[in-house]
Formats: sequence, C-alpha cells, structure tokens
Amino acid sequence: MSAVRLTAYQGDITTARVDAIVNAANEALLGGGGVDGAIHRAAGPGLLRVCRSIPEVRPGVRCPVGEARLTPGFGLPARHVIHTVGPVYRGRLEDAELLACAYRSSLGLAEGHELGTVAFPAISCGVFGYPLDEAAAVAVAVAREKPWSLDEIQFVLFSADVLAAWRTALRSTA
Repeated sequence: MSAVRLTAYQGDITTARVDAIVNAANEALLGGGGVDGAIHRAAGPGLLRVCRSIPEVRPGVRCPVGEARLTPGFGLPARHVIHTVGPVYRGRLEDAELLACAYRSSLGLAEGHELGTVAFPAISCGVFGYPLDEAAAVAVAVAREKPWSLDEIQFVLFSADVLAAWRTALRSTA
C-alpha cells in the first residue's frame, strides 16, 4: 500500500470534488455557523432531514465529540459528508486527543466505506477556538500516523492564515 497523498490549499470545501468532505459539526448535527452552516446550505434540505434521522445517543447529541457520522452529499459535488465534532479549546491536555479522535474517526469511516479522497476543513479552529498551529500539527500527525487506505487527504482551508499553519505542519512533520 502506498502512502496517502496529503495536500493543503485555500478554498471553499463545499466545492471540493472528492468522495467525502468532512463537516466540522456540532453534536446535534443540525447545522450551525461557519463550515457547518456552509455545508448545510450547499447540500440543501435533504442533508438536514437525514441528520435529523440519526438517532440521539443522549438528548441533543447525535455525534459526540471525537466521533463521526456519514451522510449523503445531496447537492454537493462530494458524494458523502462525514460529520465530526471537535473539542471546544480550553487549553486542557485532552483537547489534542479529542481533536485527534475527530480526525481519526473521520478517516476510519472513510476507510470503512472504501472512499478514496477526503477533504477536511480546520476542525475546531473557528468558533471552537483551537489555535491554528496546534490544530494543524494534530491534523497532519493523524493523517500520517498509519498507512490509511485512501488515495488522498485534502485540507481545504478557508483563509491564508489557516493555510499557512497547515503548510508549516506539513513541512515540519514530513
């Protein structure tokens, strides 16, 4: 098995032509702001209907922090959406492990469904407050921690400062 190709570029994840895009969701999976809201708007109302049908594991929680769920992509170019929930950053030791679990769970779900290409946003870096350099290091480390059976992992990042953090992480862990 050859190594998975890792790429990072600035762009709009809702336009990524991949097997699955990853949604930086909240635990309810009912849409929100940032990437989550953009994905729900671009996918159309079918995404919300399917998300509402995912059983709650406890009141108001369909996807706990660090886990992932798969839905169709509906109106998106991507065939699937992998919804994952990263931690709200509080400077705790467990923040990095919870963020790693969100990336790992998403990649494991992609492998389990035999997907070839996956695009990630900067999970937990928006309103959840995760520092860019730390989040990028976690994301890239998980992408490189084993020979994932994927062809490519893309990091589709919304702004130049986020892209710069991911490019630094990709260079420093090569």
